[in-house]
Amino acid sequence: MRSEFLNHIPAPLIAFFVFLLIILANWLGYRFKKLQVKRFPNAEIDNVGAIEGSLLGLMGLLLAFSFGAGASKYDIKRELIVQESNNIGTAILRCDLYPDSLRNILRANFKEYVETRIAYYEAADSESKNAEALQKGSDYSKKIWQLVANDSQNPGSNVRAIQMIPAVNSVIDIASTREATRTAKIPSVILFMLFLLMISSGFLVGYGQKSKKRNHVMTVAFAMMTTLALYLVIELDRTRHGIINLDGVEKQITDLRSNFR
Repeated sequence: MRSEFLNHIPAPLIAFFVFLLIILANWLGYRFKKLQVKRFPNAEIDNVGAIEGSLLGLMGLLLAFSFGAGASKYDIKRELIVQESNNIGTAILRCDLYPDSLRNILRANFKEYVETRIAYYEAADSESKNAEALQKGSDYSKKIWQLVANDSQNPGSNVRAIQMIPAVNSVIDIASTREATRTAKIPSVILFMLFLLMISSGFLVGYGQKSKKRNHVMTVAFAMMTTLALYLVIELDRTRHGIINLDGVEKQITDLRSNFR
C-alpha cells in the first residue's frame, strides 16, 4: 500500500529539507575524512572516486527515470483533459437530436455535470472533495444515461440513439480514467530511495574532497541542483497545484459553460 505521507507535504518543503540534509551529510563526510586521516595517517583512504562516481551515476539514473515517468504522466493527464472536454462537448451538441422536451432536460443535466467536473479539478488533493465531486458527477451521468436509454426504446429514435449512446459512454468512461490517473503517483519507495542516494552522495562528495578546506560553492551548487531536480520530479506528480499544473488545459472544461448561455 502506497504511503500517503509525502503527498501531504508541500514540494518546496521537501526540497528544502533534502537540501539541508545534503549539506549536513557533506559536512559529516568531510569531518569524518579528517578524523580518519588523523587516526590513520598512513592508511589509504583517498581511493573513493570509483564508489563516489558509481553512486552519483545511480542517483542520476534514478532521477532521470523518475523525471521521465513524471513527464509521461503529465502528458497523459493533459491529453485526458482535452479528450474529456471533446467528449462532453460532443454529447452536449448531440442533445439537439432530441425533441425540445427531452433536449432541455438533457442539457440541464449536462450543465450540472460540467460543474461537477470543474469542481473535481478544483478539489486538488482533497480526497473528500474529490469523492464528493465524483459522486455528484456519477449521479448526473446516471440520469443522463437513463434518459438516453429510455428514449432508445421508442420507435423512430434509432438514429439519435446510435449517435448519443456512444457519446454518453465516452463521457462516463473518461471520468473514471482521469480518476485512475490522478491517484497513480510515483511510488514513495522510489522517492525515499532518491532521498537516500542524495544524502549518501552528499556524504561521499564531502568525504572525497582532498583539499584541507571545504569548497562551499561546489557543495551548495551540488545540493541546490540535486534538490531542484527532485523538486521538479515531485511537481510533475502534483499537477493540480504548484508551478507545474494543468490550469491552462483545464480551461477547456471550464469553457464548456459557454454551451449553456
